[in-house]
Amino acid sequence: MLMKIKSLYIIVLCFLAASVSAFAQQKITVTGKVVDKDGAPVISAGVFVKGTTNGTVTDFDGNYVLAQVPVDAVLTATNLGYAESERAVDGKSVVDFVLQDESVVLDDVIVVAYGTAKKESFTGSASVVNGEELGKRPVGNLTKSFEGTVAGVQVTSGGGQPGEGASIMVRGVGSVNASSSPLYVVDGVPYDGAISSINPADIETMTVLKDASAGALYGARGANGVIVITTKKGSADRVNINYKGNFGIASRALPRYDLVGMSDYVELTYEALFNSVRYAEKNGMDDEGAAAYAASHLGETIGGLKNPEYYNPYKNYTWDTLIDTSTGKIKSDAKAAWDENWMDEISNNKAFRTEHILSVSGGTEKTSYLYSMGYYKENGTLQNTDFDRFTGRISGDVQATDWFKVGMSANLAHSVSNFQNASGSQVSNAWYTAQFMAPVYPVYLKDMEGNNVLDENGNRQYEYGTVDDNGYANRITAQGFNSKAELYNNKAYYKRNSVSARTFAKFGTTRKDSPLYGLDFTVNFGTDFTDYGATGVNDKYHGNAAAQGGTVSKTNTRTLSYTLNELVTWQRTFGDHSINLLAGHEYYRYNYNYAGASKSGIVAGIDELGAAVTTTGNTSYSHNYAIESVLARANYGYADKYYFDASWRTDGSSRFYKDNRWGNFWSVGASWRITNEDFMAATSGWLNNLTAKISYGVQGNDNLGSYYAWQGLFDYGWSNGTRPGATATSLENRLVTWEKNGNLNTGIEATLFGGRLTTTIEYYNRYTRDMLLNNPLAISSGFTGFDDNVGSMMNQGFEASFRGVIFERENFHWDATAMVSLNRNKVKEITSSQDVINYGSMVIEVGKPIYTFYMSKSAGVSPITGRQLYYAYYQYGVDENGAMVTERCPEYVTDNVGLASLSKYYYGSRQALFSGSFASNFTIFKNFDLSFLTTYSVGGKVLDGLYDGAMNVTYAGNNWHRNKLRRWRKSGDITDVPMVEIGGSYASVGESLIDASYFAIKNITFGYTIPSKVMSKAKIKSFRVFFTADNIALFSHLGGMDPQYNFAGTVSYSYSPSRVLALGLDINF
Repeated sequence: MLMKIKSLYIIVLCFLAASVSAFAQQKITVTGKVVDKDGAPVISAGVFVKGTTNGTVTDFDGNYVLAQVPVDAVLTATNLGYAESERAVDGKSVVDFVLQDESVVLDDVIVVAYGTAKKESFTGSASVVNGEELGKRPVGNLTKSFEGTVAGVQVTSGGGQPGEGASIMVRGVGSVNASSSPLYVVDGVPYDGAISSINPADIETMTVLKDASAGALYGARGANGVIVITTKKGSADRVNINYKGNFGIASRALPRYDLVGMSDYVELTYEALFNSVRYAEKNGMDDEGAAAYAASHLGETIGGLKNPEYYNPYKNYTWDTLIDTSTGKIKSDAKAAWDENWMDEISNNKAFRTEHILSVSGGTEKTSYLYSMGYYKENGTLQNTDFDRFTGRISGDVQATDWFKVGMSANLAHSVSNFQNASGSQVSNAWYTAQFMAPVYPVYLKDMEGNNVLDENGNRQYEYGTVDDNGYANRITAQGFNSKAELYNNKAYYKRNSVSARTFAKFGTTRKDSPLYGLDFTVNFGTDFTDYGATGVNDKYHGNAAAQGGTVSKTNTRTLSYTLNELVTWQRTFGDHSINLLAGHEYYRYNYNYAGASKSGIVAGIDELGAAVTTTGNTSYSHNYAIESVLARANYGYADKYYFDASWRTDGSSRFYKDNRWGNFWSVGASWRITNEDFMAATSGWLNNLTAKISYGVQGNDNLGSYYAWQGLFDYGWSNGTRPGATATSLENRLVTWEKNGNLNTGIEATLFGGRLTTTIEYYNRYTRDMLLNNPLAISSGFTGFDDNVGSMMNQGFEASFRGVIFERENFHWDATAMVSLNRNKVKEITSSQDVINYGSMVIEVGKPIYTFYMSKSAGVSPITGRQLYYAYYQYGVDENGAMVTERCPEYVTDNVGLASLSKYYYGSRQALFSGSFASNFTIFKNFDLSFLTTYSVGGKVLDGLYDGAMNVTYAGNNWHRNKLRRWRKSGDITDVPMVEIGGSYASVGESLIDASYFAIKNITFGYTIPSKVMSKAKIKSFRVFFTADNIALFSHLGGMDPQYNFAGTVSYSYSPSRVLALGLDINF
């Protein structure tokens, strides 16, 4: 019986085995359809049985028929521009595919140095920003759209000058003298063109490489981070026509400084005159005498010595009778003939701006192409300033054979701009003169009764503040200038033409069954050319060039750079093992040419040198720079859990002497996909990915502020008659070489709840050594010092980003992104003979953050004298020879400005405690979309010299800040604002620093997409109307101050950032 059962069991097993074998060998015909994410058919998509050459392509409707398909096979479908998709047959005769654009899967594949990498296997630090996110902000310069998109990237406001860009810094200040700016790479090749020449609408993705593992392969120029820009390409199987345009208006984004009105200005001026004699250190007057003095001198103080009544707006009183001396106030029945606001006169609060982009893209199974052209126009919020840009772009790729692919792209841009050329406290700078001009001074010419004086055509005329123009008086401030007239009488404009081209040839088979599959040889070539010509004209009749008969200047610069590299890559997978190797050579060349000249004695209306009389300057020079490099990288992965990589690059730079020219830079890294371990199986329902990573590398920086850092240089501006002459300006040091930084990065990445939440948390430590500084020499040498590699600095910090889908329903979607970062900078070493470099109110000092504020310390305001009091630890003494000296002593309180200026204290720096952003996207009823972006910063200090200047006025004629109204006025007053003075002596105190914390609403965009069933009748794929508001609001501790002006913590008299409101269309055909 037992033997019969065993025999039956064997028969059954044989039958089952035969059945399984027959089933496995069974082949069927499979049909299906391949569509994109929008449901449109994908034409000429390749559908293959995985691991074989059995395949077919889809027809015009996206349908396919594939015979001889094993019932247990896996099919793959792909096409140019799409990510490959796999589907198991499982005996089914119908298998459909939905292909995702390659850009859609960029969350999984990121662009890195000289290639791409899967995000889960990447050991370095990189963040990807989609071009659609950048495109939401209506800005003329790409750099202004970066803010708030990547943790650890700091961005300045960039100012409002049309076309002007912002400064970007990745993970803190990396050097004192060398550049801290990141390297830009466009389509795989370093970019030297103007960032303003790149149309943001042409960008597919932007990847920020932040650590050595990510950027070390870029060598010399990647030490401060790398921003990799990938431009858009055509998609296979269909032609896409897209138009995106908008119209809008711009206005000042920052509120103005809150200055006093005209009556307060006059009363404060009177009070300052009163205080100058009432509380004089010697021979002070009584109240009655001081009041009489102030009243009698008010006119000449405001209106000048010659006919001061001309600048008296209160025509029913003279200056000496205008003030009620018993109260210090203007008499109540005084009536003003004018009350000027100079900023209103020069501002354009409805500045027009518009942008239009048209693109056509498409391709086939083996080709892709894209054409785009754009126009951008921006009128400035300062009158007679503007920026126009015309761009054109073409790109194409061809898979010529299964082993050869070529492609190229070219970007052309033409920009023109009228701009504000003056800066700082130059009288011709409208942001200085007009912003703080007292309202008693008229913008337009008046007669003695305060009436406008019109020209023969009935137009108002500008008032220039000189008796030669108005016939009556000389203004005490900005004589010969009128800020509004300067915008029209003076000229500053430029034209920039840019061409950038990229091309490649790739040799390597696409046939997966070939033994050479995975081995590629690629040659890349890129070049950037920029021609920039600027003209400046200063009026021959007014302003600072009137005495010279006006001036005209011409400047022309041309830059040409190219990069050529040859790369060999090999990548294969053997079971659980994956290997990716790269080796290459690269050569980079840069040439810069400058020519400039200026002449005086111009002919009005002719902006050319030939018409002017006297040459006042001319010069020309050129710079040449080259780097040659050899590079290599190895990546290894095991079981989709453990990844290791290493990179190495050696660079030879022309900036250094031949014996110290070469630098070696490298990185190593590892990552561990913890979720793929067996012990994590229980978390697979909610934890999709958990990866830990660590990397360390050494990077170099040769951008030391000079192309000739090691050489002794001469100034040839010392001619002797007809013979040239020169003086030595710097000493040679052949040992000067690379700045280097060691960069440690470690972190975790996690994806939870089916991708609804992703997070990245990282810690970094970057140590810069061999910083190029001026090593001091004895004065007797004739030089202050020489360039040398002597300093070191450290940056360390944390970054965290969280992205998640908060709510997901059929008719409502809400996702959000939150980022936070903090950086701690510390100077570790300067030179062997010094521990501090003093910049007045700031220092670079060992043990402190760079640009630490070092200022006098306020002890309040004396309630008796109304003077500013200070803490001091210096006092006057007498040396052994009887000479007066200063000497250290215990801290005490004094009103002596000189001793207070010697006694300084540390007050922190601009370095924030932490900063970040918060953004959200909403989709409502599938057709309405809403998004917003906010940024914030907590902590840090700003030294606002503009505010300080308005609190302690140096020159009569400049206005006061409204906070001056809470000043000390009489004995016994308790306040933090000293008595009002004109030209008083003060020490800058740390208590005047402004908290740099802010919260900004950067962008709100609202859109509506018309349902596709409505637009399909017009053969329109999508039609979206949107409204966007940019730079909407800034909440800070001082109105008028820009806490994002720079990274050092100061501000300047510069163009205010702009707020934009725009309405636009986005149409796809």
